[in-house]
Amino acid sequence: MTKSDTKIGTVMAVQANFYQVRLDEGETLLCTRPTRLKKMGQRVLVGDRIYVKSTEFERGAIASVTPRKTELERPPIANADQILLVFALEEPTLDPLQLSRFLVKAESTNLKLLLGLNKADLISQKQREQWQEKLKLWGYDPYFFSVEKQQGIETIKTALKDKITIFSGPSGVGKSSLTSLLIPQLTIRIGEVSGKLQKGKHTTRHVELFEMPQGGYIADSPGFNQPDFDCTSQNLINYFPEARQKLSQGQCKFNDCLHQEEPECVVTGEWERYEYYLRFLEEILAQEEKIAHTRDAESSVKKMVKDSGEVCNEPKLNTKKYRRVSRRLSHQKLEELYNHQTLEEEDYFND
Repeated sequence: MTKSDTKIGTVMAVQANFYQVRLDEGETLLCTRPTRLKKMGQRVLVGDRIYVKSTEFERGAIASVTPRKTELERPPIANADQILLVFALEEPTLDPLQLSRFLVKAESTNLKLLLGLNKADLISQKQREQWQEKLKLWGYDPYFFSVEKQQGIETIKTALKDKITIFSGPSGVGKSSLTSLLIPQLTIRIGEVSGKLQKGKHTTRHVELFEMPQGGYIADSPGFNQPDFDCTSQNLINYFPEARQKLSQGQCKFNDCLHQEEPECVVTGEWERYEYYLRFLEEILAQEEKIAHTRDAESSVKKMVKDSGEVCNEPKLNTKKYRRVSRRLSHQKLEELYNHQTLEEEDYFND
């Protein structure tokens, strides 16, 4: 099969073993992944650009996957260009610590990060300027907007045009309402069943792309809205733009510096989020220690397969205490003992 026999499109959603694909020609196909690709270990993710071989009844089969520009494990999505982190300035009141947790999580993806602040109509001009100045010191230039008043939406549309953008942020800040403004034909309801994938309110929600009229896609990804740290203690500092700037201007004395008041550390100093960094670092160090202890515990057990085929874990025995001595070693020791006794007897009779 040649590429002339196939059509190219974008994977919009994945459910079980089916893939909803939007062809560049405008048609939508429900596709399957052939056994050949499964045997090759080729994953197919939402956002993948793929070649599809059309079959009957608006069905298709995935022929191949094109190389990815970007790839994330959590959420599982390919070719995303950027993240729009959405927060509300009021109702609920913006918490700098919570915002920082989400910012660090988003920074760790190494995608371009956009920060959108909703409900700008609920704060004064002075408060807006204060937030703008604060976030500028953090290294961000936020978009102020109001879904309720429909203010600042056009600026966001321009920033998202022709891009695959992951929406992120806590619940109750207006992400769904913003999506409805950007994609008027999209109705978001709890319990709505989604087209051919038959996705209901009681099924597990997966990553899904929604096409914007002006071009580009919004990635709906509930799983990304849990700001758990999955970076190492050594890498955490790189996800604070103001700290990155300090590191670009100098070098710490120690290569493994964690920036906790170590001697000649270029990061330690007067910057607003240093306290947040130390708090997050403490959490990550605790996680790493827990993982290390878990691995030690795992090394003390071994997997055994019972006659029934059931796999179970059993404690490993103390090697020195319980390991059976090999027959060869036993014979060597008996031979040495025999030779030693023979020599003693010869010495006795010679005397």
